[in-house]
Amino acid sequence: MSAEPCAAVDLYWLPLGAGGHFVKMNGRIYEALVAWRAKRPRLDLYHSALIATVPAGEFVIEQAWPIPNLDKSGRGVVAEGSVATRLVRSLRFLRYEVRRWRDGVIADVNEAVASPQRLTNDVAVAERLVALVAEAPTPVWGRDEIGVGEMWNSNSLISWLIARAGLDVDTIQSPAGGRAPGWDAGVVFARRQEEHRRTSVSRRSRRSPDIGSLRG
Repeated sequence: MSAEPCAAVDLYWLPLGAGGHFVKMNGRIYEALVAWRAKRPRLDLYHSALIATVPAGEFVIEQAWPIPNLDKSGRGVVAEGSVATRLVRSLRFLRYEVRRWRDGVIADVNEAVASPQRLTNDVAVAERLVALVAEAPTPVWGRDEIGVGEMWNSNSLISWLIARAGLDVDTIQSPAGGRAPGWDAGVVFARRQEEHRRTSVSRRSRRSPDIGSLRG
């Protein structure tokens, strides 16, 4: 008997700015302002990424900025979006990319905290998540362009994929003493899309005539 195909979806938490002082500095400034406004202690900030293993191979899935070079196929880029504003999207340093990188790598994965977190071993769910990457929304990074109450960023993509794939996103927590800005944006948008889908299906079913009544 042949072995069952191997499948897994693993979540990684990386400290924001791991390996890069500029991003780390800006993240600290951002968190200091948010914490001051909310009158709470400062927390560590995290960026999330996934590694999905399916019968077709292993894929690194993440949203990254800035774009390092123009070799999109080498990083499995399936989509791009704007950073801060759409007005200058032609500038590479103001665009981000969504990656589904076969046999890829997560930068500074050795700095990951409380990782990896296994989300599923179900083949169908893992394959669904990998396929969904190509359908990922690409709002402006750093803005609440789609009106979900929180800015869109790399964490939004990951939480959106997890929710749309049918995994229990509510049980996932960022590492102790930290938070993942943008996470809730992806969850809210995924649930909004699912509700829209269900409403559309319900409306179509109400409009469709009953076959039994036509035969009568």
